Amino acid sequence: MSRSAPQRRSTRTAAFSATLAAAAIALTACGADAAPSGPTSAPSSASDGAESPSGEATAASSVSEEDRVDPTQTTEVSAVTPRILLSHEDGLTLLDAESGEVVKEQDVPGFTRLSNAGNGKDVLVTTGNGWEVFSTGIQAKAHGDHVHNYESAPGMTGVTFPGEHPGHVVTHNGRTALFADGTGAIRTFDSAHLDKATPDLLPVMTEAETEDPHHGVALELSDGTLFTTQGTEDSRNTLQVIDPKTGEVTAETDDCPGSHGEAAAQPTEAGDVVVMGCENGPVVYRDGEFHKVDVETEYQRSGNLFGLHDSPIVLGDYKVEEEPKEAVERPTAIALIDTRTDELTTVDLGSSYWFRSLGRAEDGSAVVLTYDGEVNVIDEETGEVTAEYPVIEPWKEKDEWQEPGPILKVAGNTAYVTDAEAQKLVAVDLETGETVLEKDLEFAPVEMAVVTGQPESVKPEEAADAETGHDEHTDHDH
Repeated sequence: MSRSAPQRRSTRTAAFSATLAAAAIALTACGADAAPSGPTSAPSSASDGAESPSGEATAASSVSEEDRVDPTQTTEVSAVTPRILLSHEDGLTLLDAESGEVVKEQDVPGFTRLSNAGNGKDVLVTTGNGWEVFSTGIQAKAHGDHVHNYESAPGMTGVTFPGEHPGHVVTHNGRTALFADGTGAIRTFDSAHLDKATPDLLPVMTEAETEDPHHGVALELSDGTLFTTQGTEDSRNTLQVIDPKTGEVTAETDDCPGSHGEAAAQPTEAGDVVVMGCENGPVVYRDGEFHKVDVETEYQRSGNLFGLHDSPIVLGDYKVEEEPKEAVERPTAIALIDTRTDELTTVDLGSSYWFRSLGRAEDGSAVVLTYDGEVNVIDEETGEVTAEYPVIEPWKEKDEWQEPGPILKVAGNTAYVTDAEAQKLVAVDLETGETVLEKDLEFAPVEMAVVTGQPESVKPEEAADAETGHDEHTDHDH
């Protein structure tokens, strides 16, 4: 585990044009007063109350008007409890995370994926229209040394962010980034502005587009620059940081084949720290440069990464089979990536896992659900397995990732685990091992999102008022 030299840093500047092919990315700030300009017209603004030029939603919703709710109509309450949104073959089911009570059932056609939207209340649901907003109906807004709690009607809101083949959602520094695989389009906006969004009123967004469509990911850094992948449908090797004001590529590496998975870690005095998984070892972006992490094998993929804004350690899966012996690789080791030293440490858990069974606790611990049905709690600095809690029956990843399988999500120091075969949900306290919720379900969950009402990521100056313990990551392995 030796430290390697930084990757090259590019300071070239590209001239902007309609396509910005020379710079490989085009960016335009989208305000409420922007005029329509074809397919990439600016959406309307939920931050200042402007109406869209057409008076209609930017994209159609998969639910009818009578099935939508208005989350802007809120009632202040004394407290809110976390909520769990589950997707399944019949649609979506929202549960109270303490009582297990069904709060809302929503019919949504097709295979859907779930991502926390960033504001602690909303979940982005992928449909054929793009990313549609589901409101869980709870929110805790920081106000100085206390919070104000609000409830609203839960359900699909009709708010839709259009996108062809909607992919990764990344929340970081109080901003939400959406990446559309079908076009390479990137949209970023203030997560908090979703609070005022309606079907005719979307947040002010910054729009970008990569040179070619690909299965990519992007996030907006705290200085306003854009971290993004570049690639094609056939290959992805390049990572860039772009200054949207000048078009300057301020950092670049092409040593990240198969780039996939992203996680932000504890920033340095110089700015953001981001880890990206590759097929020859991860890359760390730190202090304005890309640094390659040395690995022991020629092929090594950590395509699912989980970070915390106050931890320099990033959790990742650890795969080494370029051509798996079975339909899928079944690793037993996980990766702990130290962003301070660009070093990777492996911890063998003795039992396999998959991309939906990793998470982080608010104390920094890595949390992994393994095939033996146990939740493993791992010290991020030492790699020591500090606890093993039997939670569900033994299981095995299926050959097709879209099929229902166990899911682990962590909020605070509580791990929420689904058992697709037994159709059950279990919540366990990671400090004591106590089972705090056990709920029988009437379906096999495919995906899960947990919200607490508090934002998943906030600007550094707001962090003291909104500690959440949520991961900063994306876990879409496909």
